Amino acid sequence: MKSEVFAVGDVHGEYSMFKEILTHWNEETQQLILMGDLGDRGEDPKSCFLLAKELVEEKGAVCLRGNHEEMLLRFLQEPEENQGLYLLNGGKETIESFLYTGVLKEYSATAISHLLKSRYPFLEDFLKKRPRYIEWGSYLFVHAGVDLTKQDWKQSTEQDFVWIREVFYDQQNHTGKTIVFGHTITPMLYGDGRTTAIWQKNHLIGIDGGAVYGGVLHGVVFDQKGIKANYQVKNPKGAGL
Repeated sequence: MKSEVFAVGDVHGEYSMFKEILTHWNEETQQLILMGDLGDRGEDPKSCFLLAKELVEEKGAVCLRGNHEEMLLRFLQEPEENQGLYLLNGGKETIESFLYTGVLKEYSATAISHLLKSRYPFLEDFLKKRPRYIEWGSYLFVHAGVDLTKQDWKQSTEQDFVWIREVFYDQQNHTGKTIVFGHTITPMLYGDGRTTAIWQKNHLIGIDGGAVYGGVLHGVVFDQKGIKANYQVKNPKGAGL
C-alpha cells in the first residue's frame, strides 16, 4: 500500500482541468483515486473516460463508480428505458463527444447504444468494473456516500453509494471511518451556493468543488493522519458559482 492517496473530485468532462490537476500527483508515493462522474457536461467527456481508463490500466488508479457512470451503463444496457433520465443529467454531451453532434436527432436510443458499443467495445466493461467504494486504512472513499442510519454502512444499497445525499451528510458518523465523497458539490454542503473549498464535518469530507459549474477541481492528498495537501484548479470559464 502506498503511503498517501491523491483523490480527484468529480471531473464531469472538464478534460483540461483533469490533466492539470494530475500534474500534482506523485504516482510513486500516492495511490490515485478518481471519485467518479467522469463525463456528462464539460468540454470533452470522451477524453476524460479514455484518460481514466489509461490511468486504471497502466498506473493502478482506482476509478469509483458515480451516478453518471451508472446512468451511462444503464443507457448502454437498456437504452429505451433509460435515455430520458440520462439526457436530463448531461448525457447528451457524453454521447456527442463519443459520436458526433446531432447524433441524437438521427438515431433511436437503441441505435445509439449499438453505435457506442461497436465503436468503443471497452466502454461497457469499463463501467461494469468500477467499484462503488474503496477502503484505505481508516478512510472510506465513495462517490456519493453511505446510509449512516444503518448499523453497518456496508448494508447501504448499491444506489446509496452513487446517489445518496441528505441521509448521509446530515447524519452522525459512527462508522469509525473518515468518509471522503464527491457527488454533492461543496457550495450545496456549505449552503451558500458559493464556497468551493473542501467541506469537513463529523469525519466526512466532501471534495466536489463544482468544477463543471464554474467552481474548482480538487486534488486532495491524504495520509493516515489526515489531509496533507489540497491542490485546486479553477474553472477558467468561471460561470455559475
